[in-house]
Amino acid sequence: MQFPNSTRIRNGIRSEICSRRRFIEKGSPEIFSMASFWRAVLGSSTEPDVSADGVEFWSDPERGGWLTKQGEYIKTWRKRWFVLKQGKLFWFKDSGITRTSVPRGIIPVSSCLTVKGADDVLNRQFAFELSTPRDTMYFIADSEKEKEEWINSIGRSIVQHSRSITDREIVDYDSARQEKRPAGGNQN
Repeated sequence: MQFPNSTRIRNGIRSEICSRRRFIEKGSPEIFSMASFWRAVLGSSTEPDVSADGVEFWSDPERGGWLTKQGEYIKTWRKRWFVLKQGKLFWFKDSGITRTSVPRGIIPVSSCLTVKGADDVLNRQFAFELSTPRDTMYFIADSEKEKEEWINSIGRSIVQHSRSITDREIVDYDSARQEKRPAGGNQN
């Protein structure tokens, strides 16, 4: 359904977000959250479209189970079914996943920097955080054991799917060091 003034409202909101961009760039969390919320409402996310890329998330996951997740735009806590498979963390509204299920979200673990406990950050038991260069997401498991298992599984996946240094980069690094040495200088 299209509202009569929706284009004017959308343009006004975009204008307001753009006028506050300098605050977003300085890292103001309130403005950043508002901007993220309105990008979602308007369907104009600047994030790349992340897809399942052929991952058969409905069968044989590396790890699966219920976690409570904080929403990205509206910071409420909701139980979601999570599946970790082939370097991607998927979440769904319920656990009855089939080939036709559509994930509510996907996190490519190769973009993650850390996964660690966050009980003290959230002041809640069994909490952990997953951070990317862009933001930090919080989750709550049902027990300490489940929390540790999720942290370990995601951590292993981050290591397995993170970009490693190639032989060419090592050679380039060594060449650069050789070029910086003065001719006939001390080779210590």
